[in-house]
Amino acid sequence: MLLGIVRTLILFAVVAIGLRLMGKRQVGQLQPYELVIAIMLSALAAIPMEDTGVPLLFILFPIFTLILVQVAMSYLSLKSERARGIICGTPSVVIENGKIIEKELARLRYNINDLLEQLRAKNIPNIADVEFAILETGGQLSVIPKSQKRPIVPEDLNLPTKYEGLPVTLIIDGFVFRKNLARVNLNEEWLRSELDKFGVESFKEVLFAHLDTEGKLLYQVKSEVG
Repeated sequence: MLLGIVRTLILFAVVAIGLRLMGKRQVGQLQPYELVIAIMLSALAAIPMEDTGVPLLFILFPIFTLILVQVAMSYLSLKSERARGIICGTPSVVIENGKIIEKELARLRYNINDLLEQLRAKNIPNIADVEFAILETGGQLSVIPKSQKRPIVPEDLNLPTKYEGLPVTLIIDGFVFRKNLARVNLNEEWLRSELDKFGVESFKEVLFAHLDTEGKLLYQVKSEVG
């Protein structure tokens, strides 16, 4: 039993590292070859967990081979436009100026019901409002509404806006992010004194705290501190 646990942990670590090397993508964003490799990795890893008689080396070698293939193909598609088109395919315009490109849908075997569903998911129920709809290589539908149908932004009304930036996370579940504090030229002493003003005596009492873009400290204490 102990051997099985050790083998499982080794395989978990190897597959996790392999998937990490494939990059930060959701399953729906994987290119077809990346999805195939991910499925094959999981299938290979399952074999020695089910049969402890299979030497790990027999499985680790093809796993590392698949990882190398993925890295090589990613590098090739990064450096060569032609290779990228062959390996990953190219985006396809399925709607242009409010009209469905029927031939392109037929070539992609992408039906109109799926197209309408994707448009509704992007809050565009009317095809006539679409300037371009592009089916990306990862399977996502990118939609560009017609200019008169796009939401109004401050620039359209010549309204001045302030720079917003991003809030800076300072505490999560009692853990203080010292690097984030240093990035905004603050320290733990400042953070402790600010929390003291609200009666918070310890960082461990804080569930979440961040500094907003206007320099205000926002926090929430835990319901139960233990």
